[in-house]
Amino acid sequence: MLLAIDVGNSNIVVGVFDGERLVADFRLHTDAHATGDELGLLITGLLRSRDVEPSHVAGVVVSSVVPTLSRSIEDLAQTFFGLTPMVVGPGVRTGMRILYDDPRQVGADRIVNAIAAYRRYGGPAVLVDFGTATTFDAISAQGEYLGGAIAPGMLISLEALVARAAKLSRVDLVAPSSVIGRTTTASMQAGMVFGYVGLIEGLVNRMRDELGPGTRVIGTGGIAELIAAHTDCIEVVDQRLTLDGLRLIHELNS
Repeated sequence: MLLAIDVGNSNIVVGVFDGERLVADFRLHTDAHATGDELGLLITGLLRSRDVEPSHVAGVVVSSVVPTLSRSIEDLAQTFFGLTPMVVGPGVRTGMRILYDDPRQVGADRIVNAIAAYRRYGGPAVLVDFGTATTFDAISAQGEYLGGAIAPGMLISLEALVARAAKLSRVDLVAPSSVIGRTTTASMQAGMVFGYVGLIEGLVNRMRDELGPGTRVIGTGGIAELIAAHTDCIEVVDQRLTLDGLRLIHELNS
């Protein structure tokens, strides 16, 4: 079995594959100061709760955008699984040509997602990942990673608004019945949800203009379903992209 770990700024997503089949997956809150022992106990406990015996794990593959957890992830792999993790980064084959000016600056999660999106949906394509940041990744018809755009995530924007406006309080991120809010809560929800729909549509349409006809648009990440429910520009939501991309990279390098 293969243990795939994606370390994001907000969540750590963990999946276990038996061949191509995802047999278990779960999310942990990211603690940038967690030790390998803490993470190992959590992950092995969750694996057993899903009837997966940790001793059956024969490989570990990792993508991470949190440098402070690199040593912890390596420790948990070696201590709890007796394995050296394959970490996506320079020197690891991806099978995808990266046309960023400096490929080392592209977040590992963005490349992992792009690989899975192209393998599953082809190109040209735009991948929108709703995480701590909202990222837009462009993939050519030939499967090249072209670059993209980065915007603040919806949760970050909401937290900043509440922190800087004394009379505003945190609201649930749900779409109100009308874009014209008649309460402060509904007005904030309209601004956040429908405002982000406008941001998504604007950037996606500009990328489509550059990529050409037939461009697919794939959404992934925490609030992808919420946004996709209010726009036609996202064709499909796929929450398995990162884990599948990690599996594909592990297969390519094994």
